[in-house]
Amino acid sequence: MKDISCKLLIIGAGPGGYICAIRAGQLNIDTVIVEAAKVGGTCLMVGCIPSKALIHAADEFTKVAHFAAKQTPLGISVSDPAIDFTQTIAWKDGIVSRLNNGVAGLLKKANVKIVTGRAKFRDGKTIEVETLTGQQIIQAENIVIATGSAPVEVPSLPFGGNVISSTEALSLETVPEKLVVVGGGYIGLELGTAYAKLGSKVTVVEAQPKILPQYDAELTRPIAKKLNGLGVTVLTNVKAKGMSAQGDALLIETADGKDDRIAADKVLVTVGRKPVTTGWGLEEIVLDMDGKFVRIDDKCRTSMRGVYAIGDVTGEPMLAHRAMAQGEMVAEIIAGHNRSWDKRAIAAVCFTDPEIVAVGLSPDEAKQAGHEVKIGLFPFAANGRAMTQEGEEGFVRVVAAAGNHLVLGIQAVGTGVSELSAAFALALEMGARLEDIAGTIHAHPTQSEGFQEAALKALGHALHI
Repeated sequence: MKDISCKLLIIGAGPGGYICAIRAGQLNIDTVIVEAAKVGGTCLMVGCIPSKALIHAADEFTKVAHFAAKQTPLGISVSDPAIDFTQTIAWKDGIVSRLNNGVAGLLKKANVKIVTGRAKFRDGKTIEVETLTGQQIIQAENIVIATGSAPVEVPSLPFGGNVISSTEALSLETVPEKLVVVGGGYIGLELGTAYAKLGSKVTVVEAQPKILPQYDAELTRPIAKKLNGLGVTVLTNVKAKGMSAQGDALLIETADGKDDRIAADKVLVTVGRKPVTTGWGLEEIVLDMDGKFVRIDDKCRTSMRGVYAIGDVTGEPMLAHRAMAQGEMVAEIIAGHNRSWDKRAIAAVCFTDPEIVAVGLSPDEAKQAGHEVKIGLFPFAANGRAMTQEGEEGFVRVVAAAGNHLVLGIQAVGTGVSELSAAFALALEMGARLEDIAGTIHAHPTQSEGFQEAALKALGHALHI
């Protein structure tokens, strides 16, 4: 097989890798991208996109089930709700397939060559790829590592049989009657909530004292309330020890040190994700590491000249849109543009019920950083649009420096608040002050008015509370 030479080679066609390739192609950089599976990566194939499809299906089903149980305040009632889960999964797979084909089309449009196979470094400029038709050697002036991440496996709960990761949870043939979720982070709660709405009896086991430990109690309280309303049992300070001999129960150690068991048809392990740093020849090159992650500078350069790294393999926050932004930046740097990386304005979204959005510093983080702060909080219970959608639970909170009113962080919890994430991130990116947000006319009636009202509250003159 004839060797390939190019200016840019990208290992991994997830969100970071394929965006890097598309932007490089737009900039007329001779680009090759190598992917072992289908283009789109974890996010598109077995992560962000399919999980949101499942969450949406669960939301729609629970609405219908609620209407069947009793006539709602809206005056709607139905009878005999049912779900064909096989059709639900097929619908989800159809969305994934369309997006996968769309990404492949965009790469082709950008004149990016796709090589399907598993890549491995020979040296800092040479990659060998095991393809279906043999070994392909690729030499490149610049290489981008975009290998992503994988679910963390608990030693006492190896994946297989009734123990599943988020990947398998998105492709089950039937809704499990009893589902135990190990890990109370955002992945576990997103999927656990969806399956609870679809009819599973869900138990969440979390080793730490609270669910969603990266968020403060004010933000997580509405989620805990909703979980309780759905009949989800949440056990904190509890350790998962393994499966029963029959494989039909999770063995646990309770907060008081006693052994117990939880009956389970499936045990979903969601204790985090780890960077994929094996299988692609890291041992053949010399890269500085930052713990388990590849160390990068503010231009995503590694310690080896001409080798860049982006996305989950480089550390937190492990978010698709972070990887995309890094990929676009690296392509432009290789094209000769002057770019650098700053993660302060990256919004994190938790697609629980209700949703959480956070960007910048929380109140506690701002204080720990030495800031004297002003905090404005506006509840959705006072927002007309939220009330018309039965989404009064939650709030918008703005954290600003007391002296100059510079916005340091914004958080929200509530129905559909993920769609406010861009406004929040833009405020931080542009260096907004409270007066900028308060002085921007927000359309009425929308939930975004809560953002303006939170800024007004911090300034001491909220209008609707």
